[in-house]
Amino acid sequence: MYKTNTQCLAAVLLMILVASCTSQPKAEAPEADYDPEARLKELNITLPTPPQPVANYVNGVRAGNLIFLAGKGPKYPDGRELRGKLGQDITIEEGYEGARMTAINQMAVLKTMLGDLKKVKRIVKVLGMVNCDPSFVEQPAVINGFSDLMVDVFGERGRHARAAVGMTSLPRGQAVEIELVVEVYE
Repeated sequence: MYKTNTQCLAAVLLMILVASCTSQPKAEAPEADYDPEARLKELNITLPTPPQPVANYVNGVRAGNLIFLAGKGPKYPDGRELRGKLGQDITIEEGYEGARMTAINQMAVLKTMLGDLKKVKRIVKVLGMVNCDPSFVEQPAVINGFSDLMVDVFGERGRHARAAVGMTSLPRGQAVEIELVVEVYE
């Protein structure tokens, strides 16, 4: 049937290739004890209705197993926003709390998009923008309010790559704006 060793080897490689392409991958699922929503209850956090976009964009876009969330700020359930500049009229502690509220708002968007936060596989990348005086250099301390809550809720899956940068202005004068990329289970 095969005339040479090369033909035999090619046939075996072809069979391996066909088998690998037609086999079904194992479905990934979170561990049974992974429950970010139960963790939110333990932390006494109730997710609000997600804030609606304020311009011509959507809260998030899913591309394959990644979700790209649009920037959100510290909008509280009563409609108030934390506005002002760090290093002028807002303290690091207030900015930290604003970043934490932003994390709650982003989790509300994720819950709406996914139906269940157990579908979050990993918080991948965070971009934290801080409305601040040009001399202010503590942006990471402010954005830790977001990062700390992500780790509190998602555990090691909440650890992420991050940038924390200063801006001379943010929409509506909000103190922080944070966007992120999230990997989800299929």
